[in-house]
Amino acid sequence: MGGPWQNRTAPAGEEKIAMLTSILEEVADLLALQCPACGSSHVAQVLGDNGGVSFVCTACGHSWS
Repeated sequence: MGGPWQNRTAPAGEEKIAMLTSILEEVADLLALQCPACGSSHVAQVLGDNGGVSFVCTACGHSWS
């Protein structure tokens, strides 16, 4: 049994590793995102009209989905 300072509701073992892996993959995807027009990594993710996801380059204004 752990000390009183430990979070007993935190995922254990394999669940924690799977969650961290998923988070790291999402971060890597966002960091790799670049504007196809100018190559800038200054990209915002926005919701489209139909609930889809679009991207806008904050450097040159190019948008794509």
